[in-house]
Amino acid sequence: MTTRFLIIRHGETEWNALGREMGQLDSPLTARGVEQAERVARALVAHRPSTVYSSDLGRAHHTARIIGAALGLTPRLDTRLHERHMGIFQGLTSGESEIRHPVERAAYRADQHYLIPGGESGAQRAERAFACLEELAARHPDETIALVTHGGLLMGILERTLDLPPGAGRRFHKPNAAINVFTRGPAGWTLESWGDITHLNAGPSAAP
Repeated sequence: MTTRFLIIRHGETEWNALGREMGQLDSPLTARGVEQAERVARALVAHRPSTVYSSDLGRAHHTARIIGAALGLTPRLDTRLHERHMGIFQGLTSGESEIRHPVERAAYRADQHYLIPGGESGAQRAERAFACLEELAARHPDETIALVTHGGLLMGILERTLDLPPGAGRRFHKPNAAINVFTRGPAGWTLESWGDITHLNAGPSAAP
């Protein structure tokens, strides 16, 4: 039995546009982010997912509600799909973090499993995410399901699936509202496709 996961990063937020670290804080979708969500919703119709799961952070839930409306499905929320808690870095740009917390920022850059003061480690994020995904695979055998989550969580899923060292996923672009397809079958996890944004670039109204 194989479960197919369509994993989507939420639409662009105001803090994404400003380069601010959200972590488990929140920021509303921009107008562009809403359009991205509408476009990915239309693209997902062809995949016919049986259900939609989402992080309950506002940016992901807003994206998931737009997707759910297009599919005739009500998103089911799971806190394990949250972004990594970024502790003392939350709400700051990378430049502000470098000035206010230079030692901690250096440690974070050097080790993705670093336990951020007031937050969590990359390993903790990955463990809760994969516990959630394994549970969903068992709950939805031979189905296609959609998940709306966050860039950091996607990075952790990619690293675990491809057996990459912690932090290696930083080399992979994680566009807002891209479709990333993973499968969970008898042999384990497989990456089917990554960063599909063709739905965002099609048509005259596509955001630049």
